[in-house]
Amino acid sequence: MMELKFCPVCAASLAYRADEQEASRLRLACPEGHWTHWDNPLPVLAALVEVEGHILLARNAAWPEKTFALITGFMERGETPEEGIARELKEETNLDADQVSLIGVYEFIKKNEVIIAYHVKASGSIQLSTELLEYRLVSPEKLRPWRAGTGYAMADWMRTQGLDPVFADWASS
Repeated sequence: MMELKFCPVCAASLAYRADEQEASRLRLACPEGHWTHWDNPLPVLAALVEVEGHILLARNAAWPEKTFALITGFMERGETPEEGIARELKEETNLDADQVSLIGVYEFIKKNEVIIAYHVKASGSIQLSTELLEYRLVSPEKLRPWRAGTGYAMADWMRTQGLDPVFADWASS
């Protein structure tokens, strides 16, 4: 995230000030009142990708070995969440989104994000982008969700399939 130092309207040095509605909350703002950085959560899209009855989990290049999760990415201006997750899936795996259905919306406070999670039935040949190092295709009954944003989405989807989720714990890094 870019660190803001100056007001984008008048170039004055930004400073923290108490929010007018909620004095205990500090907001980075222009001292002249031209601009306020609200620091609202970003919408992140997540896909629980189903390929021929198996769930695709991928390992991001920045993650430790044996750490696999759902396909995720940010929405772009001018696209719907459904279009965005189809685009992300194509960019990261080369798969085509054939059916897209909402699983739910989940908080991820640690990263100041709101996750919009979808179940995506996909087809095609898997070819990972440079952002991803490897993938696994896992039978739905063998999934082990984690206790954070996309893991809760996985657990909710499993319940819709008549499966009782057994949570796994990720080691802190």
